Amino acid sequence: MRNTMIRLGNITVVGLKSIARNKLRSLLTALGVVIGVACVIVSVAIGAGVAASVSEMINSLGSNFIMIMPGAMTQGGARMFGTNSTLTEDDAWAIARECPAVAYVSPQSRTSGQIVAGEMNWSTQIYGVGIDWPNIRAWNVSDGAFFGEGDIRSGAKVAVLGTTVAENLFPNGDAVGQIIRVKNVPFRVTGVLEKKGGSMMGSDQDDVIIAPYTTVQKRLMGQQRLGMIIASAASADQVQDAMDQIDTLLRQRHRIPPGGDADFMMRSQEEIARANAQQVAMMRYLLLGIAIVSLVVGGIGIMNIMLVSVTERTREIGIRMAIGARGRHVLLQFLFEAVTLSVLGGLIGVLLGVGVAKMFAKMAQWPMVISPNAILVAFAVSVTIGVFFGFYPARKASRLDPIDALRYE
Repeated sequence: MRNTMIRLGNITVVGLKSIARNKLRSLLTALGVVIGVACVIVSVAIGAGVAASVSEMINSLGSNFIMIMPGAMTQGGARMFGTNSTLTEDDAWAIARECPAVAYVSPQSRTSGQIVAGEMNWSTQIYGVGIDWPNIRAWNVSDGAFFGEGDIRSGAKVAVLGTTVAENLFPNGDAVGQIIRVKNVPFRVTGVLEKKGGSMMGSDQDDVIIAPYTTVQKRLMGQQRLGMIIASAASADQVQDAMDQIDTLLRQRHRIPPGGDADFMMRSQEEIARANAQQVAMMRYLLLGIAIVSLVVGGIGIMNIMLVSVTERTREIGIRMAIGARGRHVLLQFLFEAVTLSVLGGLIGVLLGVGVAKMFAKMAQWPMVISPNAILVAFAVSVTIGVFFGFYPARKASRLDPIDALRYE
């Protein structure tokens, strides 16, 4: 036991001296592993951050959210996307009346424009909606009040501001009751929405103005068709029932024959989540693929340098064998050096990966989630790379003939 410990100690000392003797070469050898481990940590951090952001975005849409949008249509036997919406206000109210699985419904139109308030101005999106919009989006008013049914019927020129718009137009925080001009049309501010934050794509959800859809259609857009109808199912279990009921009703109202192509399309909260999850997964696989390639390249670099080291130290190997070292001792010697380079590269890669992830998150304002499991896995892989790619050179060194090694020049 004591002899074994002495041998392991000697192997460690000799291996560290060999690595220290060629500092630059050792560092360059480990560079591939450094880059690979850093790539793994950064890619996992980006993927986890995006997944968390997607989940937050889906939740911010509201409870049991359903979107009904203009869809493709067939003209002259050709299937094409419908640029003209076939959705109407009556469709929305029919859904509210005749679809028992639907709890809330709101027509929705959207435009954009320059907003002026006194000497301040701001460009933003203007949404025309119904009174159920706050219930569907789970988005309440933090100051003032939302407009009412009477404002919808009369097409009143009233608006509710997102916090970003309110802060830019009214820095002193006195937005409620003020007059703003939207495309030169005066609107009275009735309230300010609660802060929602950024979306998955980095856009500001609070950079928005909400107004009665009747006012937006008549005063700002000059059209009666809706850009979208949004709805909320009565419960999570009834989302699919609600979509089936809406599909049946709109096919009847739009006189679409059985088996015919619908002129509308629907997306539920779950479908949006699944679609985004697939995109996130594809991005993760791409980034991990790059990281794996970097690790493999790093491993090949270690194997290459260790083979060169075996050639350079052939005479040293012969002398050690001549004075009693066995093949397994030489194998452990070179395997230790390869693993040490991998561990060194893994440690530097972990520090580099965490640093790059935090720097990227700070500079790009992109969500990053650094996973301890990813760090452990990346480090374990770097050690495995050292064992795998270091074994062949170590085995080659252990099989050298002592006499031939001593004769080597």
